[in-house]
Amino acid sequence: MASKGICDRVAIVGMGCTRFGEHWDRSAADLLVDAAQEAYASAGVEADQVDAYWLGTMGSGISGLTAAEPLKIQYKPVTRLENMCATGSEAIRNAAYAVASGAYDLVVAMGVEKLKDSGYSGLVGNAPPGDGTESGMTAPANFSLLAPAYAEKYGVELETLRDVLSKIAYKNHYNGARNQKAQFQREVPLDVINASPKVAGMLGIMDCSGVSDGAAAAVICRAEDAHKYNAKPIFIKALSFVAGPAEGAKRQDYDFTTFPEVVASAKDAYEQAGIEDPREQISMAEVHDCFTPTELVLMEDLGFSPRGKAWQDTLDGRFDLKGAQPVNPDGGLKSFGHPIGASGLRMMYEMWLQLRGEAGERQIDSPKLGLTHNLGGGPGRAVSFVSVVGL
Repeated sequence: MASKGICDRVAIVGMGCTRFGEHWDRSAADLLVDAAQEAYASAGVEADQVDAYWLGTMGSGISGLTAAEPLKIQYKPVTRLENMCATGSEAIRNAAYAVASGAYDLVVAMGVEKLKDSGYSGLVGNAPPGDGTESGMTAPANFSLLAPAYAEKYGVELETLRDVLSKIAYKNHYNGARNQKAQFQREVPLDVINASPKVAGMLGIMDCSGVSDGAAAAVICRAEDAHKYNAKPIFIKALSFVAGPAEGAKRQDYDFTTFPEVVASAKDAYEQAGIEDPREQISMAEVHDCFTPTELVLMEDLGFSPRGKAWQDTLDGRFDLKGAQPVNPDGGLKSFGHPIGASGLRMMYEMWLQLRGEAGERQIDSPKLGLTHNLGGGPGRAVSFVSVVGL
C-alpha cells in the first residue's frame, strides 16, 4: 500500500544553495547563513516569519543549535536530523509534512556538511558496534560490485560496460561545467576518464562522486498560501522514504543489479503523484550518482529504462542534457559534489531552477515534472528517498 501523500498540498516558495567545494575559509555556520539568506530572499520573507526549521547534517553539528546560533533563531523549534546520504531529503520531507498537517504556516528545511575539514577523503565517522555481519568494505568497493553483476546478468561485455560508465561520468561533468555552483566545472574527456587510477574493481577515481563542503535551504508553505510569497512556486507531488531490512550481506542470493529500497520508494512516489509511466511522464531527474554504476542501476529501478536496457539508453544519449530524459542536469553528485546533509536539498534546488526556467545554459525545454532521488547506505543495506515536483 502506498502512503497517502500530500500531492499538491505543499509548495516550495524559495530556495538557496552555496557553491559546493573546498571551503577551507568557511565554517558550517557560514555556509548555513549563506544558503538561508538566499532562500529567504527568493521567497521574499524575513527570518522572523519562519515558524520552524529542520536541519539535516551527518556530522557537522549536534542539535538544532547548529542552525539556531548562526541564524540567530529566536526561541523557535529547530530539529536536527540524519538519515545517511538522504539526510537533506529527509529535512524536506519532515518540514513538508509539518506544514501539510497545519501545525505551521511557513517553515525552512536546510542541510549542511563540512567534509573537507577532516583531512580525509570520503565519508568519515565512527560506526556503532555491530554483530559482525556487516560488510567491512569501503563504499567504492561495495558499489563496485554492481558493475560485474550487471554485465553478467544482462550479457553486456565488460569493455562495453566500461564505455557506459565512462559516458555517465562524462555526461555529469559536461553538465557540471555549465553550473557555476558545482564543485567541478570542467568537462573531462573520455580518455582521461578511462585512464583514471583504479579505486575498486572496475571503478576509477573518475567514477566516484566529489567530497565537498556546502549547504542548501528551502522555504516551504501550504499550497494555498504559495503565491503570497512567490509568483512561481513549485509544488510537491510526492515524497516517499523507505528503509530496507538491511539483509543483503546475510543473503547468498542478493541481486546486485537492483536496489529494492529504490524500487519500493519509486513505486510509492509514483502512486502518490498519479504517475503511470515514469519514462514518459518524468521530464528530468536528479539521482544519487555516488558512483557511476549506481546511476546505471537507478535508471532501471526508477523505471526510466526497461530491465537490462539502461546501458543502451545511456550510450544512445537518452539521459544527456539534450536527451529525451535528462538525468543530473546540474552535474549530480559526481560533478556538483556531495556534502551529505546538503545533497538532497541541492537536488531540489535544481528542480526549482529548471521548473522556473532559471537554469541558464543547462535549461531543459518545457519541463513538466521533476524527480529527485537520494540513496543512503549501500547495496543490501540502504535507505531511499524519491520526490516528484512540478508547477
